[in-house]
Amino acid sequence: MAEPTPRRNEPRLRPAPLIFEPAEAAGDPEHFFDLESIEDPRALLARATELTQAFRAAADRAVEFQAIAAAQLADPRRFDRLTPGDIAERAEWTEDYAKKMVEFGRDLMRGDAEGRTYPDPV
Repeated sequence: MAEPTPRRNEPRLRPAPLIFEPAEAAGDPEHFFDLESIEDPRALLARATELTQAFRAAADRAVEFQAIAAAQLADPRRFDRLTPGDIAERAEWTEDYAKKMVEFGRDLMRGDAEGRTYPDPV
């Protein structure tokens, strides 16, 4: 897993931009962010590494937002709150994982998730 996302007082590293591909390129299964057109193996390794880091950072950030959303949906102060089972069903998780994500989200919202790792979905 990628490095944990920095907290509020730490600067975020900016990974390489994910340039969106035109629809005709995205339809070609061999086309992937124009990597197939890079001939120099050094440049290919550098760009592929940039993309890998960008995808990891994006996935880590998305997990944090999932956890925050799960915690908000499970908030007992909400009249329409969801149970961990309901959240699990919506997110295609197990109920145990949903419970861990709710707690992780609560920690993130309180700002005390320092040093914690993401819950393991398995």
